[in-house]
Amino acid sequence: MGRMRPRLDEPAVAQTWSEELDVKKLTVLVLFGGRSAEHEVSIRSATSVINALEAEKYDVIPVVISKAGKWLSPARSAGLLGRVNKALEAPEDELIASAGKSALIPVDSRRSRRVDVVFPVLHGPFGEDGTVQGLLELADVAYVGSGVVGSAVGMDKDLLKRLFRDAGLPVVDFLCVSRSRWRKSRRAVTSEIRSRFRYPVFVKPACLGSSVGISKVKSRRGIGEAMDAAARFDVKILVEQWIDARELECSVMGNEEPRASCVGEIIPGGEFYDYEEKYIRDTTKLVIPAAIPKKVSQEVRRLSVQAFQAADCAGLARVDFLMHRRTRKLYVSELNTMPGFTEISMYPKLWEHSGLPYHALLDRLIELAIKRHQDRRDVRVDR
Repeated sequence: MGRMRPRLDEPAVAQTWSEELDVKKLTVLVLFGGRSAEHEVSIRSATSVINALEAEKYDVIPVVISKAGKWLSPARSAGLLGRVNKALEAPEDELIASAGKSALIPVDSRRSRRVDVVFPVLHGPFGEDGTVQGLLELADVAYVGSGVVGSAVGMDKDLLKRLFRDAGLPVVDFLCVSRSRWRKSRRAVTSEIRSRFRYPVFVKPACLGSSVGISKVKSRRGIGEAMDAAARFDVKILVEQWIDARELECSVMGNEEPRASCVGEIIPGGEFYDYEEKYIRDTTKLVIPAAIPKKVSQEVRRLSVQAFQAADCAGLARVDFLMHRRTRKLYVSELNTMPGFTEISMYPKLWEHSGLPYHALLDRLIELAIKRHQDRRDVRVDR
């Protein structure tokens, strides 16, 4: 019996599997943890993904990367699913690879299991920024999500906003300051911020996600503390103009012909949607679909696909927007190439509302990964 095609919010995304994938059980290596400040978020996301991968379709190999950069064995990694362990370590005989050693794509040679596709459920630097994607390219293995370029650009908010601006996408005014310049010329940087922006402003690390290290600064007196906080997480600091806006999000999926989901809205319980609001408190509301005019929703979806393509993304991404409360003017805020996959994450929830349930979403992402890998193999690398 063929799989039912779910009804999706227009434009539809057909949930079809190739004949090869239909008859073959795939081995999926789920890579999670990582060396970034989003390590704990990654564990939560990976737990949800592994629990949803259907046993009749997939053999799953979990591999966690510790905060020290050690790749732990599947047996050790499986015991960490659903747990957040900040002091994660393991004996040397339980390691697959570690920083300073040869990093290999883990395969259980005793059972002759070949990895068909890697699902890098990694958030932040050393995972979502093109580094792991480069390793997977060298290993010639299919993997879910964007390639090296798309991943790197998506992580660097400074480069991303420049690309958006060059592509004609609307962005709020921003300034990128190097950490070295801030530490050498605090007074000059503070004066530049004061002359260029109206308070409040947001200050954040340029290359981090999950709102780690972000501050809302309401006056000049708070700039120093906010800049120092962001500088702990990155060598580039982004200053953005605050606007009185509603926060909208849209999920995108696909390779050459990406599609956009319905639009959702984030209504923070606090002053803004920070790390605590995203993953710890239970005061934020996710409104799906967003209570916005149809024309605005259509424009969000159009801009989402345009942003996805401008950043050279593949597989999946979540595009975040600001909509001015009074004028309804839209601004593209960020793009996440590996958005959260927890039970409360917006990316899967938006697709679920659009007619694609969680397990079918994972099926589609894995299919897209394999298709992209097959397409890239047709590209010649010699003369």
